Amino acid sequence: MLKAGDVVVADFPGVTGIKRRPAIVASTDVYHAHRPDIIICLLTTQIGSATAPTDSVLQDWVAAGLHRPSAARSFLATLPAGEVMPRGRLSDRDWAAIQAGEHSHRTRLCAA
Repeated sequence: MLKAGDVVVADFPGVTGIKRRPAIVASTDVYHAHRPDIIICLLTTQIGSATAPTDSVLQDWVAAGLHRPSAARSFLATLPAGEVMPRGRLSDRDWAAIQAGEHSHRTRLCAA
């Protein structure tokens, strides 16, 4: 069963069409217990453009099963769980950094 923080490969719907790329499972065990789909977060190798407060450059990208330096971006999609292929898992420090950035972003949005 996929878990939050797992790295997967998926056909990711984007602004310019569908592209096969690595992504991070963002949905939780509670979500998975009640839904047949998963929520994934985009990974990009364009780390120079990953400058938003919710972007997070991965420190341990090799250990996560990635082939190039990568950054997580807050670009989410929901896909059937059977349409993704597991590739690896983020390190605890990379997953914590992503969660901290997303929490910070939600707090700012709610306070605005």
